[in-house]
Amino acid sequence: MLIGAIGISLGLFLFGPRIVRIVGGEITKMNPMRAFCVALSAALTVLVASQLGLPVSTTHIVVGAVFGVGFFREYYTTHSAAGATTSGRISAISTSVAARCPTRTRSGAASWCAGRISWASSRPG
Repeated sequence: MLIGAIGISLGLFLFGPRIVRIVGGEITKMNPMRAFCVALSAALTVLVASQLGLPVSTTHIVVGAVFGVGFFREYYTTHSAAGATTSGRISAISTSVAARCPTRTRSGAASWCAGRISWASSRPG
C-alpha cells in the first residue's frame, strides 16, 4: 500500500498540473455550467455502475464527460444560427486516447500477473 501511495503521489506531483491544464483547458473550455454538467454526468455514471457492480475508474469517467461536453459544444457551435467556427481540439483528444491504450494494456498485464501469482500460490502441493 505504501509503495502504491508513493507512486500515485509522485505521479500526481509530476504530471498533475499538466493533466489539469489539458483536461480543463485544451480539450474544451470549461465554464461553471459545463463543469456542473461534467460533475453531474460523472456522478450519475459512477452511481449506476456501482449499482450494477461494475468496477469503474472515476478519472476515466470524468475525462469522458469532459469529452462529451466538448463534443456537444462543437456540435452546437457548428449547428447554431450564429454559425461560429469551431476550435480544433484534435491534438488534445488524440493525446488522451493514445495515452489510454498503453495504460489499459499495462493494467491488464499487471492484473493477469497478479491473478497467476495468486492462483499458483493457492494451489495445493
